Amino acid sequence: MASLDIHADVATLTAALIDVESVSGNEAELADAVEAALRTLPHLTTWRFGNTVVARTELARSERVVLAGHLDTVPPAGNLPSRRVGDRVYGLGACDMKGGVAVALRLAATVTEPVRDVTYVFYDCEEIEAERNGLGRLSREHPDLLAADFAVLMEPSAAHVEGGCQGTLRADVIVRGKRAHSARAWMGENAVHKAADVLNRLTSYEPRQVPVDGLVYREGLNAVGISGGVAGNVIPDECRVTINYRFAPDRSPDEAFEHVRSLMHGYEVELRDSAPAAAPGLHRPAAAAFVAAVGGEPRPKFGWTDVARFAELGVPAVNYGPGEPQLAHTPDEYVDVDELYQCEERLRGWLAG
Repeated sequence: MASLDIHADVATLTAALIDVESVSGNEAELADAVEAALRTLPHLTTWRFGNTVVARTELARSERVVLAGHLDTVPPAGNLPSRRVGDRVYGLGACDMKGGVAVALRLAATVTEPVRDVTYVFYDCEEIEAERNGLGRLSREHPDLLAADFAVLMEPSAAHVEGGCQGTLRADVIVRGKRAHSARAWMGENAVHKAADVLNRLTSYEPRQVPVDGLVYREGLNAVGISGGVAGNVIPDECRVTINYRFAPDRSPDEAFEHVRSLMHGYEVELRDSAPAAAPGLHRPAAAAFVAAVGGEPRPKFGWTDVARFAELGVPAVNYGPGEPQLAHTPDEYVDVDELYQCEERLRGWLAG
């Protein structure tokens, strides 16, 4: 079994985490190593749920915060094992997000008397279908372990605070026509042609820019697919335009879907999937203290992350971790050593007071 020295330098620990391959669904060895390392720490109580590991302090502080990171990665792209080149650690998951996991493990090992109680969560299956997500499973089966005043998801953010996240939904707008032989097109109604109206509505749509907790979330509503047609000699009687709506945290998924339906009045609209947005909650004392400790100007998170799972539990959350997000899932994925040190130092200052 792999072993981890979570007292090692954060860059060394990042490389060690990378070298334990943990593609989604294959996190057991890394979860074993993380669990074994955390169980050696007397100031933490540790649990294991599948391949999700939870450890927390029990100091009766007035606040509790969560630091969470996923253990899994996308499949390799010739980027194992890790390698150190100058001030960068290269390898699968270096950016997304074994660098962030290394920072959290270092803090778990070395901040033994934090000024606020801390729950550390290291979970599985973030990079694949939502129903297998370890944080989601924990929120359904053991929500008490995620109860907190504030949470930090160690997603790569180039060491900048990214507050909350957008919600997202996909829906099909169904355009009906009348089938006919293409040699007698006037006897039918071409559903693909009629879809032009749907596309025109999307083209003329002005997305909102919505302030939430001092951050401005820009929405987006776009066609991301279109399907229709029966055969090369048939006028199609149905066309589907798939749209993606990225919505601000001031709307619930139901409200977002109703907005889409209203915009597409006159058509059938079929919801395919949705996920809620998350407000950053930067007005909360723990959040304000966090922003003050890490510095910089918070910015909104464009995209969806697991901070939304905390929002569903009533826990405001931000994304904060080492690594450039655009490097995630690339063959040349790396994390800057300076960012690892910076994130560790700033989070240590926030937790240790």
